[in-house]
Formats: sequence, C-alpha cells, structure tokens
Amino acid sequence: MTHDKFLTPVACALVLLSAPAAFACDTPVSVCATGKLSSLALIRRGAPAAVYVDAAADPAVRHAAEGLRGDLARVSGGEAAKVSDLSQARGPIVIIGVLGASPVIDGLVKSGKLKVEDLAGQWEGFRQVVVERPVANVPRALVIIGADRRGAVFGTYDLSDRIGVSPWAWWADVPVARKTDLFLTAGARADHPRVRYRGFFINDEDPAFSGWAKKTFGGINADLYAHVFELTLRLKGNYLWPAMWAPKAFNDDDPRNKALADEMGVVMGSSHHEPMTRAQSEWHRNTDKGVTGGRWDYATNGDNLRTFWRGGIERMMSKGDGKPYESLVTVGMRGDGDEPMAEGAATQLLEKVVADQRQIIADVTGKPADQTPQVWALYKEVQDYYDHGMRVPDDVTLLFSDDNWGQIRRLPVAGKDKLPRAGGYGVYYHFDYVGGPRNYKWINTNQVAKVWQQMDLAYKRQARNLWIVNVGDIKPMEYPLSFFLRMAWNPEAMTPKALAAFPREWAGEAFGPALGGEIGEVLETYSTLAARRKPELIDQDTFPLGPDNGAGPLDGGEFGDIVDRWRALSAKVAAIKARLRPDQQDAYFQLVEYPVTAFANLYEMYYATAWNRRLSARNDARANVFADKVEAAFKRDADLTAQYHALNGGKWDGMMNQVHMSYVIWNDPTQQTMPSVARVSADTPPEKLAAKVVFARSAASDPNRVTIEAAKFDRAVGGQGLTWTVLSNLGHGDAVLALPQGRPATEIRDRVRLDYAVTVPRAGPAKVRLRLAPTLDATGGKGIRIGVSLDDGPVQVVTSDLVPTPGAAATPQQVAWVAAVKDHVHTVEASFPDVAAGAHVVKVWRLDDNAVLEEVVVDMN
Repeated sequence: MTHDKFLTPVACALVLLSAPAAFACDTPVSVCATGKLSSLALIRRGAPAAVYVDAAADPAVRHAAEGLRGDLARVSGGEAAKVSDLSQARGPIVIIGVLGASPVIDGLVKSGKLKVEDLAGQWEGFRQVVVERPVANVPRALVIIGADRRGAVFGTYDLSDRIGVSPWAWWADVPVARKTDLFLTAGARADHPRVRYRGFFINDEDPAFSGWAKKTFGGINADLYAHVFELTLRLKGNYLWPAMWAPKAFNDDDPRNKALADEMGVVMGSSHHEPMTRAQSEWHRNTDKGVTGGRWDYATNGDNLRTFWRGGIERMMSKGDGKPYESLVTVGMRGDGDEPMAEGAATQLLEKVVADQRQIIADVTGKPADQTPQVWALYKEVQDYYDHGMRVPDDVTLLFSDDNWGQIRRLPVAGKDKLPRAGGYGVYYHFDYVGGPRNYKWINTNQVAKVWQQMDLAYKRQARNLWIVNVGDIKPMEYPLSFFLRMAWNPEAMTPKALAAFPREWAGEAFGPALGGEIGEVLETYSTLAARRKPELIDQDTFPLGPDNGAGPLDGGEFGDIVDRWRALSAKVAAIKARLRPDQQDAYFQLVEYPVTAFANLYEMYYATAWNRRLSARNDARANVFADKVEAAFKRDADLTAQYHALNGGKWDGMMNQVHMSYVIWNDPTQQTMPSVARVSADTPPEKLAAKVVFARSAASDPNRVTIEAAKFDRAVGGQGLTWTVLSNLGHGDAVLALPQGRPATEIRDRVRLDYAVTVPRAGPAKVRLRLAPTLDATGGKGIRIGVSLDDGPVQVVTSDLVPTPGAAATPQQVAWVAAVKDHVHTVEASFPDVAAGAHVVKVWRLDDNAVLEEVVVDMN
C-alpha cells in the first residue's frame, strides 16, 4: 500500500538490473532470471503473470492477492491482470486459495494435480506448487495453497519477498529493482511456522510515532494500521499489541481498526496489563456512566471491572454470526498504568480475577472459555506470584518476560512447570523500554546475536506458543524486528550459521548482494558499539579519558578509543553511500546512515564536553576548541534529525523526535539540551588553538594484567552432547557458549571446558575475572554457575546471580543487575592466592546453561 504524496520521482524509479546472484535455481519453485522448458514464466519481457483468487475467498486472502499484483507490477513495470474466471485466463497465472475453501484448489486436489495431504490442519502452513495444465486453457500455473487463510497469505507474501519486494518497501522506502524476466522452477515447496503467535508491540510511542502519525494520517487510525498490518504479515508475523499510551485506545478510537485487522488476517491482542481487549485509556473514558473511572482495584470495585471487561468481550464478538474478531485475549491484572497491584494483593485474588474473566468469556461467546485463545503475562511481580504457586488454567498461554533489557527472567523447567501445557508458554521481549535504570527509546541498540541467544534458549526450553517484542516506534527497529520475526517463523532454521549470514542477507535484500556483505558488516559493528551502553546512559563522564599530560599531547584513553571506532565506522558508511544508486539513498539513510552518524555524533559531543571540562578547569585555552566542537555536534544532531524528517517529501516528519541526550534521571528530559561548556580567555586565534590540539597515547598496557578474548581459546573440550560455539558481535565483541542450549547442568567430571594459555610475569596472588554477557537464571534458581581452575588445580565455582529490580537496588544481586544492564557486561571472579611466574592454563568449565563468556582476565595486581 502506498500514499502517492510520498512518492517522488526518485523513489518511484525502478532500475533495470540483472537478476541478483541470490536467485539460485537449484531447488523447487526457485526464482530465476532464466527459464527452462519446465519453468513457469512469472514475468516475461516485462509482462507479469495474472493472479486469480476465488471471488468468495476470505478477505485476508484477497488482500494478499492484491498485494502480490502490486508487487508484480513494481518488479515488472507492467500490470498483473486480475482474473475472476479461470475459463477466461490465458498464459501463466498464480492461483491463490485455502485448502477446503477454494473450489479451484479443491478441484485440483480431487483431480490428482495437487498432493496436499500433509497440509490439512497445519497452522498457517502453505505450499507453492507449479502445476501443469491446471485447466485446459492455462498451460502452467503457480498454485499457492494455504492450510488456513493466513497460510495462503504467508505463501503469497513469501513469493513477493523472493521476487525482490522487501517487507520494508513502504516502511523504509526500500526500492524495488526492475526485472524484465523472472521464472519459477518446477516442483513444490512448503513451509509453516514453528512458533504459533509471532508479533510486536508498538509502545512508548510518544512523541515520535504518535506525532508522525498525526501529521501523516491525522491520528493513529485504520489508515495507519493498514500499513502496520501489512508489515506484520509480510514479515510473517500474525499478532499485534497496538499503540496504547494514553489517550489511545485501539478498539475505541477508530471502529475500523478491529475490522481491518480481522479482514487482513492479523490476530489482535492487548498489552500485558490491558485485560479483556480493553485499552488502559478506556478505563478513564465515559466516567459519567457509572462504570469507569473508579478504583482499578478488584477487591473493592469488582462489579464495575467485570462490567467493563464484559464490554470488551462483547465488542470482540460484534462481528456477527456469533464469530469473533480474531483475538488472543489478555487475562489477569496489574495496577492501573502498568504499575504493581495494590499492596497486599494476594495470589488468590489474581486467581479469582482470571476465573471471573474466563466466566465472562464463556458467557459472552457462548462457548467454554478454553475455546477462546488467552494469554496471561507473567510480567514483573506477576511472575513472583506464579513462582509462589499461583494456579493458571491449562489452556491459557503463560507469557514469560525478559528484564526489559534483553535478558529472559524465567522459562519453563521440566519437573517444575507443567510440560506440555495446552496453552503452552511464550516470551515478551524488549527492544525499547520506559523505566529504570533509564529509558531507552531513541534508536536501535540491539544485537541480533543477543536476541538469537536468548530466543534460542526460549525455544529449546519449550516457550513456543507466543513470541512478542516491544519495538517502540517500529522505526528505527527495522533490522532487529526483521530478525526476531524471521527467527520466530522457524527457530530451528536459524542456526548459528544462519545467524552469521543474516546481516549480509538482510542488507543484500535491501541494497543488492554486491553491497550486502559490506553493509551487513556495518550493521553488526554498529550494533556492538551501540549496545555497549544505551545513548540515554552516556554523558561526558561515562568513559575515562587518558592521563592528564598538562600542556602536552592529549590522551583520549578508553573514551578516545571508542570514539575512534565510531569515526572509522562513519567513514565506512560514507564510502558505501558514494556507491549507491539515487533511489537507494533514502532507505540507506534510514537503515544505516542515520543510526551510525547520529550515534557517532552523540559520542563526539560528549567526548568534546569531557575535554572542554578538563581543560577549562585548569584554564587551558584549548578548552575553547572543544567548546566549538560541542556546539557543532549539538547542531549536527538537529540537522540529522531534520534530514530524516525531510526524506521522501517529508514522509517521516516527526519520527525521530525522541529526546536522547542530557538525561539526569530515569525518565526523558523535556527537550534536547546541549551539555554546558566553559570558555577560557585567550589571545591565541582559534585556528592556532586548534593546531595545538594534538593527541597521543601515553598509557602503556599493564604487564601484570593478561586479557584474552573468549573466542581465542587454545582448546575447547565438549561433552554430554555439547559443543563450544563462537558467536560474533555478542556483547562487547565476540562471545563463546556451549550449544545446544536448554541442556541440564553438567558436572566437573563431564570435563566440558575451555582452556586458555597465559604467561604471568611474576609470582603472587592472582584473580581470574570472567567477563560475561549478562544473562539471568531462567530456571528460577540462585544464579548461573561457572567453574574456574588454574592448571590441574581444584575447580572454584563462581556464580553470576543478577536479580532485576523495578526500582531502587536493595540487594547486592540487584546492584549487580543495574550495573550489568548499564554496562552491557557482568564480571565474576575467582581468587588464586599463590601463582608461580611463567606459563599456566586457565580452565573455564561449563556447569549451568545460559552462560555466555566474552573475555578472560588474569590480574596479578
């Protein structure tokens, strides 16, 4: 779907290109630039195949078929005919339908032209088959069969993706390359999702998403959600939690919203604290009618809450013919405004809340409650109630959560949690968050390797019914959201090898395979630098400068090293940009250039501030040079935002309005504020002062500290079916963990370990520090155990025990968690009182699952 006012001549241009190398022709139903005698001509000499869908097909199927027609036009430059009567068709055609609901497809099955026995009853499965002579007047057709309506939708959009139409064609202005010929090889291919519900949550959406939507669509309404729903489906998602910051209410604000979601095939939900399809904001509306507006307290206001919730389910059932708008209903309860429930709220009260909600569902739908899909989010304190014995109906999906910073708090444990359950388990994950220790809303700071490690663990531990991720404003989370939903479709296919290939492949899909590798490297380097510390947690004091050399050269220290890495990455981004076509520039700016340059510029501003303050404190006139740099960086930040907002005729105006600098508490400042700078009176002209700013490193490395990257082990010893695996760009660099995940604890006798050869310069006591990517004990235990030994000495057991806190840190484990999520690293250590000088071997032992090692440090100081 497009809005013509945003389509400039450059954005509309379709460039004639040869088919990319990605078009392999060695598997059934491959997309190829050249055809064989048995191939189907999807596009021949610029003319696309026609598209047929039954007139009585489900609206979701018809929407997808229209999407495919538009995509074929984008790729070919010609219009794909819309066929309503196969007897009138001539030439190649794409037939789309649902098994058991399409007379044409059912006829092909009955005639033996389609073999689909294993497709029947498969959740959202599809098959694409090249069929010879499906009807007398059609020599060859591609038949897309869905096991259900979304199966047909996914089979259709899968083809769109493979012919070169990115899911982000509208949402990131990714251009579509023109192709005059495309063919499909003979045969059949099939696919289906392994996670049942897969989606995202638009959240924390003020001021950026909301402001942009008001300018562009007049509000957050069905005109906007049409694009959101299509994006969801093109990414092979099926589930959405809509924007809900007050005063928004998806079902109440625009009656078209729920109807359009159902019509396009998207399952709607409501967030973890909005039960029974009701938006939080609805409780504060219509307060004159005697139901809403009172205490959000079930013990004292239960009658009104039940009436309120009943209205939500009645609305869900208002579609007609006793059918609901397709929903996954959130049950349970938190305090109003996503706060903890009132002091003293007991497990028994929550059990009664859910029991009463399920009775409402049964009464309104006229069916047993277990026939309406439901989810109960075990978020923050609600997980504690569950861990202390709260009973949950077996058909309700239990949705575990991360700690809001990317570490999953809890997962099913065999023998402790019921496995299997009819409703199964799921995970609510975060790419964006509002809360302590600091909001992070501005920009993507997520590593796909981290996402993989956590969600692979979730899948291995049987959390397979629902994966949903908080994406904030959708933009600029295009890259990690693509990864999350691709992995959710088939976690088994997202192997470490596939993970390593994903950056190159995703960038190649957007910008062509010739640049895919380079841009993929940029994306991964960016994610590692960005994840080191959220931008909202950075200021002039975050990283140390080098030693003060008085009037001599300046030593940037760790801060300078980080800034140098950002500068190198920015230079690479600029070099790639110079090689792009004009029609690729807008997408490149959104997906690559803006995140890198804006984040790098933020570092430049704080780095200059740090130097300004050090130098001005001793009346060094070089401080003025850095004052100028601070002011220039502050202006450049605004200029980059304005450039983003001007793209494609102002299409994205407002989307980057999130305040992202000069935080002093956990919450957003009210506006962008430049750090204060000081100037020193000086007679030296500015240009001569600038010449006196010379940098040189003065600090030598400490000979008594040996640091080894975890991936540079000398020996890896597997066992018990476990293999040590290096994952690139996880944490501050590369990391190592034992795969497969989800396996039981191992013992020292299992000898699963990594060996690191070290040489220490002198005898004495030593500490061995293990730098870990933060993870939580998702078994509900007392931490993640790791063994450490030196040479053939005894193994010491150290424990990574991080405990999330929604407020002030009150225990050592909570203090450690706050530090770990701020610094994106956690350190544990073992002490060795008497270490001889010379060569040694440090051994790191796998004991518990979910330990991710980044670095080994031997410190003799």
